[in-house]
Amino acid sequence: MTERSKDAAAGIRTAMLIDDDEVDQMLYQRLIDRSGLVDTVLSYRYAEEALEFLRQPDRPDIDLMFLDINMPRMNGFEFLDAVVSEFPSGFDTVIIVMLTTSLNKADRQRAETYEVVKEYINKPLTMDQLKEIIELVRQRQAD
Repeated sequence: MTERSKDAAAGIRTAMLIDDDEVDQMLYQRLIDRSGLVDTVLSYRYAEEALEFLRQPDRPDIDLMFLDINMPRMNGFEFLDAVVSEFPSGFDTVIIVMLTTSLNKADRQRAETYEVVKEYINKPLTMDQLKEIIELVRQRQAD
């Protein structure tokens, strides 16, 4: 977990990164840190661990979530199913971005069936994409 000054993010308090690939985790953490746009990044290699964190009553609100599709034990879609089931209105304000190496059109189509998924991006995440996503978060918070 990393933290930035409260002024740096201009409202983007907490992002969650769920990806089993350590290299991707490091790259995205570095990208987010370099952007200076997010106060705190919570990183999880397994979706079950992220789900357990989300179940904690005293956890911080999540503004933004980056979610890998292909992970062991619980994939991104299984995670989304659990989140939608357990927190039916708890993710109305969260921007969920699916990150994937999958070129399978069925994965994209399936992601689009989840109202909570706002973006579907083929890896790697770029700084330009990150800035666009941060702008989506800011717009959502302003509503």
